[in-house]
Amino acid sequence: MTPQSQATDLVGRLGTLRAEQPVGNAVLDKVNDGTVTEGDLRGMVLTELQAHQAELVAYGVGLAKYPHSPATPFFTQITELVANATPKLVACARALGLGDADLRRREPDPTIYAFSGCLSWIAVTGRQASLALALHTDMTVYFPDCLAIATGVRKSALAAPDEFFDYYEGTASEELLALASEVVDDGLRRGDDPDEAVFSARLLEANIGQFWRAAAESWS
Repeated sequence: MTPQSQATDLVGRLGTLRAEQPVGNAVLDKVNDGTVTEGDLRGMVLTELQAHQAELVAYGVGLAKYPHSPATPFFTQITELVANATPKLVACARALGLGDADLRRREPDPTIYAFSGCLSWIAVTGRQASLALALHTDMTVYFPDCLAIATGVRKSALAAPDEFFDYYEGTASEELLALASEVVDDGLRRGDDPDEAVFSARLLEANIGQFWRAAAESWS
């Protein structure tokens, strides 16, 4: 196998692990069994707002550690993605009735911060391929789950504001996914360990499961 094809292989390995040992989504479970509430939607927004700042710092670490192409354009673009998403997320929060005090609220539940902590750990201690593959995984699983939740909410009796759908019906950028794969391949060519990259990506996916658990359970 050539180095250029390794990222595709690693993504395939992760897909197999995902099929064999799926990570749960507590919010989607509630949507599917008809018990989702507006409080769960608020929990999604509040948990995500907790994560955005940590994400931006993690991407900044990536820019500082890997000041070369294709890593620099990738971390720049994913930073812009989150930075541009934050005002839309705040608008969603307002439409769901969350005020300034709610947005400043902090809950001492470790599950709320599990995703941020894991991503930060990968950014600080991991290598280029590990961070890029973890972010590829994040985009691969997060966006479809958000879309599935939004689709289920539309079909339910729950009244959600337009701002919720404006935010959560987005899809992953194929261009950004492809760029993430390029960064993985570049890291592997520079000597990064492919097994370590898979471990990091799978660990982050497990913590995305904690993210959904926090959204569904931590803000009531």
